[in-house]
Amino acid sequence: MTPTESFISHLIELRNRLLKIVLGFVLVFITLFPFANKIYALLAAPMLAKLPAGGHMIATAVTTPFFVPMKVTMLVAFVLSLPFSLYQIWAFVAPGLYAYEKRLMLPVIIAACLLFLLGMSFAYFAVFPVVFGFIVSSAPQGVAVMTDIAEYLDFVITLFMAFGLAFQVPIAVVLAVYFGWVNVQQLKEARSYVIVGAFIVGAIFTPPDIISQFMLAMPLWLLFEAGVLVARFADKKPNTIRADS
Repeated sequence: MTPTESFISHLIELRNRLLKIVLGFVLVFITLFPFANKIYALLAAPMLAKLPAGGHMIATAVTTPFFVPMKVTMLVAFVLSLPFSLYQIWAFVAPGLYAYEKRLMLPVIIAACLLFLLGMSFAYFAVFPVVFGFIVSSAPQGVAVMTDIAEYLDFVITLFMAFGLAFQVPIAVVLAVYFGWVNVQQLKEARSYVIVGAFIVGAIFTPPDIISQFMLAMPLWLLFEAGVLVARFADKKPNTIRADS
């Protein structure tokens, strides 16, 4: 096979993989779409639970009551179809990887997905009740808290992303040690800077109350410590591993 033919065959395979990813997402979305309002109700439950009796959320735009539940459903469809999408990506790139890269990447991808979902779950079940309770309780007397559903969606997606990415810290630490960018001793010496950085991140991505800041900063620090612990077993240069393969 000539280089041109090989390149074209790879493009065709890439196209087929991308089409399968899109098709998987669309099928999941179509399946979930009839339940869009119920899915949004689940997302809004932490906020509604903290509103005063008779409180409710509002829609200020004409199309918002339709598009916001649809966006939430698309987000859920993306998350549910993610394992299939990652499998398609893995099937495309795996043939070109070294043996040690295959042994590394598959566990990393699986762990990253699970940690991201764990971060989102932590935000939903632990952080949202605290944050929304603070927001509602801090409203001045005589002010009715009625959050716009589109603004609410943007806010919770920001927190989902913040906690999902925060829970990737162990992966980043292990990879940094694995590829020799830092060693475990350097990570231990940087612990104080990590703690300060964790609280800065917590102050940026959470409302201005100390409890919610702690609820992001403390997991960041603890996940860093978990990454350092696991990195003890990954403190091996990839060149050495390649020589052993």
